[in-house]
Amino acid sequence: MSKKGINHYTDAAARAMAWHSDNIKKMKQCRFDTIAVHGVYSMQEALDFNQGSIIEPVYLSTSQAYRDSDEMEAALSYQIPTWCYSRIANPSMYYFEGALAMLEAYGSDVETSCIATSSGMAAIQTAVDQFLLPDPKNPSKPINFVATTQVYGGTFQQFSIRKESERKIEWRKVINSANISEWESLIDENTRFLYGEMPSNPGQAFFDLKKVIDLAHKYGIPMIVDSTVATPALMRPIALGADIVVQSVSKTIMTSGFGIAGAVIARKNLTSNVDNPEMKADFCMYVKTLPNRDNGPNISPMTAILALNDMRTLRSRVDMQSRSTMKIAKYLVQHKHIEQVDYLGLESHPLHKLASEYMLLADAEHDEQYGFPVNRYGHLMSFRVKGNAQATRDVFDGMQMIWRATDLGRIKSVATIPAISTHSQQGEEGRKLADIPANLIRLCVGAEHPDDIIADLDQALSVLDGNKIVSSSPEYSAGGASSASLRR
Repeated sequence: MSKKGINHYTDAAARAMAWHSDNIKKMKQCRFDTIAVHGVYSMQEALDFNQGSIIEPVYLSTSQAYRDSDEMEAALSYQIPTWCYSRIANPSMYYFEGALAMLEAYGSDVETSCIATSSGMAAIQTAVDQFLLPDPKNPSKPINFVATTQVYGGTFQQFSIRKESERKIEWRKVINSANISEWESLIDENTRFLYGEMPSNPGQAFFDLKKVIDLAHKYGIPMIVDSTVATPALMRPIALGADIVVQSVSKTIMTSGFGIAGAVIARKNLTSNVDNPEMKADFCMYVKTLPNRDNGPNISPMTAILALNDMRTLRSRVDMQSRSTMKIAKYLVQHKHIEQVDYLGLESHPLHKLASEYMLLADAEHDEQYGFPVNRYGHLMSFRVKGNAQATRDVFDGMQMIWRATDLGRIKSVATIPAISTHSQQGEEGRKLADIPANLIRLCVGAEHPDDIIADLDQALSVLDGNKIVSSSPEYSAGGASSASLRR
């Protein structure tokens, strides 16, 4: 066998990368829905490498074989693109990452990259940990980060326990995220990043993102945004200037609920006061090929393709669920047993006007259905039941169509009581900081007809009138029993 040499493979890789780059440039000229459907997978790739498969294949293999030692050396030294081992990268993973990277930058000329992870929590850790390493020139120098308190309960725990308690990295807490002065008062020379979740889960906290981005860059640090509830269909922080977006892909993007996943999407050449040029040049590629290569939190190929399939209809689905949620919120506002409804779409919400500046349905102005910019506010809302914690539990237990689960973004409507579930571990004081009282129910509206969800809420709330409700949840034994025997 003739020796081809490493240059044979690096030259071939350069040609392939140039073609692939041109293909992505063409795809970026397409509308949001087209990018979501096609992503980075082209007809040429399908015909040349995938037996003409129209849909992106699931590559379940663990590793890639090489033609000879030269190709292996070029690949393992990162001189050419490679799928050397699926803990690091895999074609199926790349199809999802490439499509999501383009969607998060849609409507701008920002260059982005993406790394998909095994969960939303892994995505948060991936996004923040590179900025929280000690300064090698001064390892004893204190480190802090500034983040809002109105975040998902798991995020609160990661910041307060894993970062602050265990690693002694100070979390400087923003209580009122709409107050820009409060943000700035917490920043000093040791601050490594600003972090916010918007709209927040479950309280619907929101802030003037452009002003906070400007504030971060004024101090030479990155702005990281958890945009799980909005998704790129409603808001694209990177296109507005943010450095990194975190997605809990398990939620709105992967609406089927068939897997757990997360993603980090970052602009290239991001802002940071950490002295690591390679990381700043292409954050996601750096993390993928170095830290996450060693730590191993990346997504599985099967989950990546399942997420990609759900993402193809993201815009139209989020539009539909947002409209349904608005109708349900308006119903609950006038209900005699409801103390408060938290939904940014309601004009009565104190942050409605601000949210309306940012939360816009992608391409509505180019859509034959609308033809002008349209505000949409997502599928997540919360409401507070008049009465105590037990009254709230009674209403919650009376739901017969809405699923009781610690989940959101499903195609089916799901509700939980955050004080006893998603935010229970952060304690009473932590819940006060995040404004999560015991009488708050989080509702994530699915794709059912809104009238049917309203009917279920109406009969559940009627328990407070003294009406007896037959629970849809039968008792069961630990050993299990047939569904027929459980129906009484």
